[in-house]
Amino acid sequence: MTRPSLSPTPRSTIQRGKKHAVTDRAALDAVLDAGLICHLSVVADGAPLVLPTGYGRDGDTLYLHGSSGAHTMRAAAGTDVCVAVTLLDGIVYARAVFNFSVNYRSAVIHGVAVPVTEPAAKLHGLRVLTEHLAPGSWDHAREPNARELAATTLLALDLTEASVKIRSGPPADDDEDVAAGTAWAGVLPVRSQWGAPEPCPLLPEDIAVPEHVTNRGW
Repeated sequence: MTRPSLSPTPRSTIQRGKKHAVTDRAALDAVLDAGLICHLSVVADGAPLVLPTGYGRDGDTLYLHGSSGAHTMRAAAGTDVCVAVTLLDGIVYARAVFNFSVNYRSAVIHGVAVPVTEPAAKLHGLRVLTEHLAPGSWDHAREPNARELAATTLLALDLTEASVKIRSGPPADDDEDVAAGTAWAGVLPVRSQWGAPEPCPLLPEDIAVPEHVTNRGW
């Protein structure tokens, strides 16, 4: 099924680097699903705050979580926020310093962060978050108890108002710099990969690394 295009609003319309704008709604899902950490921005007491935090996507909803005692989470609840996810794919070496760049995929979402308080809905959102960060872990580990749920703030952000930018490919050098042929130019790819699991020192020796961890590869 084809996803609808992103609907631009004054806040989500890209003004700079328009050639890198992507309006395919599926591109937003792809960026969010590939990332693990977002940056939540909010204004609290007249000052800007930015919080790096985990997230998870379920359809058209992005879930964010943090400590119920965190100032940023309290400030974000029920108000307008901005969330950004950026994936760095490469360093772009150009023939002129002015033209150096990076290859990236990024998403920016605007909207009201709605607190999720109903117990079943809160557990669902936390499951989405957990399965995004560590697939297979929700059914493997103990679920949050009442005390832990009370200590956790869960926010839901609708994905309707969002923008996506993607840059890929070689440097965009001026013709005279290309003709001069005096400097190397190209892309140095940036890749993230899993390392070998490191068992907790308190873990009994007879507990093996589970498949949902080994299946991620390293």
